[in-house]
Amino acid sequence: MIKLASPKAGQVYTEVFLTPDNSQDFAAQLSYCSLPRRLMVMLYDAVILLGLLMVASAIALPFGAAEKLAFRDFWFTVWLLVVCFIYLGGCWHSAGMTVGMRAWRVKVTDADGGKPGWLRCLLRFLVGFVSIGVAGLGFIWALFDHKRRCWHDLASHTVLIRNHDLIKKRSK
Repeated sequence: MIKLASPKAGQVYTEVFLTPDNSQDFAAQLSYCSLPRRLMVMLYDAVILLGLLMVASAIALPFGAAEKLAFRDFWFTVWLLVVCFIYLGGCWHSAGMTVGMRAWRVKVTDADGGKPGWLRCLLRFLVGFVSIGVAGLGFIWALFDHKRRCWHDLASHTVLIRNHDLIKKRSK
């Protein structure tokens, strides 16, 4: 299926989506996100998340959060996790990438090549903690997977691809 859109006068963008006819050819041309690139994406997004968590903590101050600590107070921890998911899940679902992913030209797609749904985003978010929590084994798994997927990618049926591999042609 080909989708044509005209965001600016005189320009046409063509996107090729996966269909049963072209999915194998398209998948063969993809390059998957390497572990070092994935870690750099996480570093960029951690800076953004740090700022968001400071704002979220400031919002919680009037509700008695001054004496609360993350991972010691259940509801405060839930609030901070919700803020993290709103950023990460919202970016994955709406654009297929976070700010860090955009900077490193990486995109998350579901098994069909589209943007992941909310349930996949939630599963990816939750299993991501397991990937990190078991001494990073969930991330090390990407070194042995042929599509360079981590545990949270496998659980949510998503994959990180290099953004330049999405076929986008700009013509006049």
